[in-house]
Amino acid sequence: MSGLQTLVFPNAVPQELATIGDWWRFAVSSLARANAQYGQGTEDAGQDALFLILGALDLPLNSFEQMSAFSLTGYERKHVFNALRMRVVDRVPSAYVLGFVEQMGLRFAVDERVLIPRSFIGELLETGLPDFIPEPDEIDAVLDLCTGSGCLAILAAHAFPEASITASDISQDALDVAQANVEKHGFQRDIVLVKSDLFNGLADRRFDVILSNPPYVTTASMNALPEEFRHEPSLALAAGEDGNDVLRRMLAAVKSHLSPGGVLIVDVGHNRTLVEDAFPSLPFMWLATEASDAGVFLLRAEDIA
Repeated sequence: MSGLQTLVFPNAVPQELATIGDWWRFAVSSLARANAQYGQGTEDAGQDALFLILGALDLPLNSFEQMSAFSLTGYERKHVFNALRMRVVDRVPSAYVLGFVEQMGLRFAVDERVLIPRSFIGELLETGLPDFIPEPDEIDAVLDLCTGSGCLAILAAHAFPEASITASDISQDALDVAQANVEKHGFQRDIVLVKSDLFNGLADRRFDVILSNPPYVTTASMNALPEEFRHEPSLALAAGEDGNDVLRRMLAAVKSHLSPGGVLIVDVGHNRTLVEDAFPSLPFMWLATEASDAGVFLLRAEDIA
């Protein structure tokens, strides 16, 4: 433990912290003094502290206003203290500390075998894409490529209730986590998990919708990752010098796996410029959400050479 971390966080449970509100303020200040980094499901110290404390107490994540004045028991204070210590001292992302993350109101189990889900595709699936998928009930086959925890596949099962969903990943560890989430949400009959390096394990199957949140972190960014992000599997992050190594392979093969009229929807994070520079002939349509207007593109099957 470094000297800075010793100064940031106490060695014993602070007895003066009685209520959930007290612990939230303490967590925010501890995260700030530790120079904690965000972007793994939370955007700042306030959000991270809310998620960590309410999650550790197994309370609804939207219940802070109602619960802030409630006092914690001795056991609860110790539990929250230990969770916050892992976050501040060991720099473990809050989702891994808690073992879950929530997307679109659904809870998904996560651990260090999978990327922490944070794709904006989830929001698009919840709100629908009427300009591109006017009749979601008529979608027959959906592929979640690089599924990780299975989060997007499960959200797709809700969005396209008549579709068969395939979720693929190169990592068996990730597929094991995805399987647990599929079972948790009761989609064993609707979602098939396949171990595959992109399309290699999918034979000649075609899909009406292909979703993907692939690795897209550049080599330079990988070398500069904050400690929190180094807990995530590098296989789910690293994508070469310009962040497009996986996307190049995907776009080279995707045409033969899209049904006529099908669509490809991909989340590339902050890499919009890098993607447009690498594929200048493709007519990317960038899809705005409430949280972002830059990271997710859509291509129609007919637009892909």
